Amino acid sequence: MSTALDTPPPTGAAAPTEQAPGPTGQSPAPTEQAPAPRGLLPVVLTATFMTALDTFVVNVAVPSVQADLGAGPAVVQWVMAGFGLAIAVGLVTAGRLGDRYGRRRVFALGLALFTLASAACGLAPTATALVGGRVAQGLAAALMGPQVLAILRTAFSGPAQARAFARYGLTMGIGAVFGQLIGGLLIRADLLGLGWRSCFLINLPIGLAALAAVRRCLPESRAPQRPGLDPVGVLLVSVALTALVLPLIQGPGLHWPLWTVLCLATAAVLLAVFAVHQHRATTAQGTPLVDTRLFRSGAFRTGLLAQLAFWLGQASFFLVLALHLQLGRGLDALGSGLVFTAIGLGYLLTSNATHLVTARLGERRTITVGGLLMAVGLGLLALAAYDAGDASVWWLAPGLFVDGFGMGLVIAPVTTVSLAAVEPGLAGAAAGVVATVQQVGGAVGIALIGLVYYGAGDPAAAFGRSVTALAVLELVLVGLVGLLPRRS
Repeated sequence: MSTALDTPPPTGAAAPTEQAPGPTGQSPAPTEQAPAPRGLLPVVLTATFMTALDTFVVNVAVPSVQADLGAGPAVVQWVMAGFGLAIAVGLVTAGRLGDRYGRRRVFALGLALFTLASAACGLAPTATALVGGRVAQGLAAALMGPQVLAILRTAFSGPAQARAFARYGLTMGIGAVFGQLIGGLLIRADLLGLGWRSCFLINLPIGLAALAAVRRCLPESRAPQRPGLDPVGVLLVSVALTALVLPLIQGPGLHWPLWTVLCLATAAVLLAVFAVHQHRATTAQGTPLVDTRLFRSGAFRTGLLAQLAFWLGQASFFLVLALHLQLGRGLDALGSGLVFTAIGLGYLLTSNATHLVTARLGERRTITVGGLLMAVGLGLLALAAYDAGDASVWWLAPGLFVDGFGMGLVIAPVTTVSLAAVEPGLAGAAAGVVATVQQVGGAVGIALIGLVYYGAGDPAAAFGRSVTALAVLELVLVGLVGLLPRRS
């Protein structure tokens, strides 16, 4: 049945052409690409912002949720974990759905479902209902995420693409860095007596406005030959990622019971089976969920490793910083959010101009400079933590500023280099893989850095050791970037 999203894009919003690869596996010379419609970036970046915000805003809402709904610790943990788990499990499949049915269509579906799920969260009568709403939010976010990356990859080229990915990185960072501050302000304001519920209900007007602009502003694009869904691959990767991410989320708080170890072992086996299945489907010219031709590109492989190194440190850093500020230094949610503005200021100064820096230095050098600055900033934070005594919490500000400054130089280029060598027809599958690595990297990082943090005992030492480990991780990122091929 035809829908509004089946109609051709309006004048000025022509869909980017995608050509099938030639006999050597390389794409033919690209045809002239129509300019992307003016409203494209605001629409897709609005969805990106809502996803990033809802990943972090719930941290400050937890105490109010516990008091209002009478939620126990296990349920509250699922309010936070269910969202991330659902995203991680759904991303690869969502990338294929966009390739097959159209990225605009799948993006619009995800945006509509995310808005509805936000309403369900904001109106949840019980903690169990809130968990269900968060899982639905995560699945909807998974539908949107790969489409955003694929749309940016196919709708823009050259300097315009660099600017688009810079805006993408800026948006992700604003949602992550300022999520706690926004949540704290909303809860403090207590709009209409909604309290913590406003953290979710604020998505309704934003999501509806973005959804109304989808048809007008987003061109439709899909893979040239409408690949199949590969149901066996979908089942394998969904169960494997659940078995991987679930124990990483629950394990640290439960002190790693036997079932978490068994889940991780099962995940390793299933991922290996999935890889073999995808390779056989690719070589047999079938319809794999993840076309293994992607991994023939050294740039894509190394870019994925760089993505993993970077995202291992992001969610874990925000977590240990929030714990240090609220448990170690006694700040409330709003006070903690205000300290986060120091990292936000550094991030804003660089992230919106990253495309200018990469035009001058190239992506490799830009990521290298950013990674080194992050390592320096984290080192300053370690010194401030160990020497804190009765000093003001604002002694952390210089390290936070430098870390944010470097972070703004990394997020967009490290995403660009991961997708740069990918044929447009494989953009959806590649975007799903990249987004999955981001989510799984965040879950793994929280588990690993959590072991460092909770193993220290003293709050100052716990924070100091954690940021020291994260500084080493940034140096690993710099080393991986050195392996990337140079691009003009």
